[in-house]
Amino acid sequence: MALELVKELRTLNEIATEYGVHPSVIAKWKKQLLEGIPLIFSKEIQENNKAEEYEELIAMLYQKIGQLEVELEWFKKKSVIVTNRKKGSYRVGIS
Repeated sequence: MALELVKELRTLNEIATEYGVHPSVIAKWKKQLLEGIPLIFSKEIQENNKAEEYEELIAMLYQKIGQLEVELEWFKKKSVIVTNRKKGSYRVGIS
């Protein structure tokens, strides 16, 4: 509603009548909208978003590192077993 008023395609009273809201309420919403628009595009918000994205990326990378470490250990154990089988030893864990 407030956005419609900002666009000025219809009057305040027309919008209020259509939505069944008092004109003073819509006028207040319009004022809040116009005051808040600069905040949407402010650098501070953009920097906060970048910081949050950076932290999410770091968390994801640490998770991936942990996964790769577990897989590496598994492959090391598997390679010992395969190497021992090729040497003729069938007991697990013999190096």
